[in-house]
Amino acid sequence: MKAYLYCGVAGLLLAGEGSALAQGAPASAPGPNAATAQGANEIVVTANKREEKLNNVGLSITALSGDALAERKITSLQDVASAIPGLAYAQSATNTPILTLRGVGFNESSLGVYPAVSVYVDQAPLPFPVLASHSAFDLQRIEVLKGPQGTLFGQNSTGGAINYIAAKPTRTFTAGGDISYGRFNEIDGDAYLSGPITENLRARIAVSGTHTDDWQRSSSRPYDTNGKVSYITGRAIVDWDASDSVRFSLSLNAWRDTSDPQASQYIALRGQNPFVQQSSIDYPFSPQNPRAADWSTGISTPRSDRKFYQPALRADIDLTDAITLTSLTSYGHYTQRQTTDGDGMALAQGDLVRDDGRITTFNQEVRLANSSKSAFRWVLGANYERSRTYENQFLNFADSSQNNAGANFIDAGGVYNRQRIRNYAIFGNAEYDLTSRLTLKGAVRYTNSHNHALTCTYDGGDGRVAQLLNLLGSLLGTVPFTPIGINDCYALNQNNVPGTPYIGQLNQHNVSWRAGVDYHVGPTSLLYANVSRGYKAGSFPVLATASQSSLNPVTQEQLTAYEAGAKLGLWDRKVQLNLAGFYYDYRNKQVRGKINDPLFSVLDLLVNVPKSRVLGFDGDVTINPLPGLSLTGSLTYLDSKVQRYSGYNAIGEVNNFAGDRLPFTSKWNIGLNADYKARLDNGGAPFIGITMNARSSQDAVIGGDRIVIPPSPVNKVLPGLIHPFEMKGYATFDARVGYEAPDGRWTVSLWGKNIFNKYYFTSVITFNDSISRFAARPATYGVTLGFKFD
Repeated sequence: MKAYLYCGVAGLLLAGEGSALAQGAPASAPGPNAATAQGANEIVVTANKREEKLNNVGLSITALSGDALAERKITSLQDVASAIPGLAYAQSATNTPILTLRGVGFNESSLGVYPAVSVYVDQAPLPFPVLASHSAFDLQRIEVLKGPQGTLFGQNSTGGAINYIAAKPTRTFTAGGDISYGRFNEIDGDAYLSGPITENLRARIAVSGTHTDDWQRSSSRPYDTNGKVSYITGRAIVDWDASDSVRFSLSLNAWRDTSDPQASQYIALRGQNPFVQQSSIDYPFSPQNPRAADWSTGISTPRSDRKFYQPALRADIDLTDAITLTSLTSYGHYTQRQTTDGDGMALAQGDLVRDDGRITTFNQEVRLANSSKSAFRWVLGANYERSRTYENQFLNFADSSQNNAGANFIDAGGVYNRQRIRNYAIFGNAEYDLTSRLTLKGAVRYTNSHNHALTCTYDGGDGRVAQLLNLLGSLLGTVPFTPIGINDCYALNQNNVPGTPYIGQLNQHNVSWRAGVDYHVGPTSLLYANVSRGYKAGSFPVLATASQSSLNPVTQEQLTAYEAGAKLGLWDRKVQLNLAGFYYDYRNKQVRGKINDPLFSVLDLLVNVPKSRVLGFDGDVTINPLPGLSLTGSLTYLDSKVQRYSGYNAIGEVNNFAGDRLPFTSKWNIGLNADYKARLDNGGAPFIGITMNARSSQDAVIGGDRIVIPPSPVNKVLPGLIHPFEMKGYATFDARVGYEAPDGRWTVSLWGKNIFNKYYFTSVITFNDSISRFAARPATYGVTLGFKFD
């Protein structure tokens, strides 16, 4: 299969080379740093920690300009995922986003875990997934780098990196924004103010916010609703040219979100023992439409209050005419208080009555880089991170089978987890123009990580859990112990007695690297091939479990990527064609799996999948056949496969998962976009656009397309639902139409997302007996008025 893939990629590259050479490129075509007339729409990226034209960077990168983001109303992580080929977004029961890129992700929703797809704002890391919830506003562009990204960025990642490039302070005064009104009484607005303060000091302030009414309706209570969206986010940037050779940039990003956590749709109940309550068995399934869901009321009503701020300071000092020292310092502080309902019922099968937490993270990077005009370009640097995370969950499952139909068994439990994390790394990257066309590349990074965790599973309810664990400790324990009470740690330790917290340490190090070659076919076309290795740090789970052995961490995962591709600017850049083929050798992939706990039945567990692989290709083409007309298409093919792994599936059955696909990996992902803006004689410009995104089926868990829950006296499944954990394929359409004033000072547009109201869902979860899914939002539409002053 590898040979077949490489032959196919080689054929694509040769075809691309022939097409580019047919344009009549001179025999001594300029190298990657020569000035070339590449058109007004040439995108500049910073993937190599220096500004370069996208077609001169031998990596697989998808870049979206700020104008494209605004026109298509891309404002959330879910919007970003729908616009990036191969990127999948999944909603989680704890309101933490899960991103998967080219089949590489981590389906874990705890606060203090590192993602497989890392996120940055102007190269400052947002090291934990929840921190990236509200960053897609007032941007120059978004860069999405695919494949391992450990050698140059501050955080190791196996899947890729998303870099938000914020709009910068301007040297002349400018201001603008927009305001929108849409379905569900949605009101959102954006505004910015930018310009000089003194000759050498510039500032920019931007704010964005959204408020909508509830969009979900209860399946069991006709007049009860959920789903309010309410958040505000802001960014302030100050740039200071202290001298001709010293520059500073200070930024502050902050947001607050009080939106209702999304409720899920109940689709199946798997009885874990013959004592499942009759009320649970007879509970009605949610209607299968986007707005339907159900949730508990009272103390379990979904609610949240999440806050985040991050100051960051960048300093660039020109030590010589050719060497620059860069320092990037950032600090992040996040807190949350929230209640979520993950069972899709008004019963307490899996109500997170409390899910509180906080994160503090400090990051420092220092690097030296020489001039981008040199034939030998290099970067040397070091990173340091120190983070603290805390999460406290309290789960009410009084209506589950674990409560033995209310017969004085166990009905609630809590867990808190504290982590102290320290990472440091040194890295280097080099590029050498062997000839005017041929560039050799290499990079290496050493990372040393330490994670100290303390986890306590506790009885915060009526004391029945503590009584049960005291009984088990007296029967199974090998040492004497003091009986526990409410709020004491109950998980059985290595001596099979309760009363002590779990304390663990994870010390690991690795060397990530990349080697490659770029061949510049012409001034606008590039062929490249890379081999790279990346790692993702291990982490500790946040799980309420009866045994401390279930609290052990997953160790670091390793991915070796082989990739070849082409970037071809054809016919005076009227056509831009990007192609890439890749093979990922995946070792010790981290997943949230299952364990069949003798006391609590099927529980979550973090596990390493010993060996798996992903192979595929992706490509996109942009065509500008006429002034004002832009046509874009993208295609991603992914074939993911577990090669060695045995364990419990999502319903507690022992499986050999060899041959199963990885979670959140659609085999096909197709994107189409068309935009047309007609410039009138008076200077005004009507415009219209439409976007289509289609994905084939995917699994929410490993082996999801093989899990069947047959109806029985204790099992209930939504009629016609064969595989509850398989997520069917879908296609959605977005559209917009509007008018831009002759002087560009105002625009008005009508827009719609998911305009055909397609029903689809982003994830499937289990809580005790229940299985539920998170449906994507239904059709939304509205009107936007934009304005600009300068």
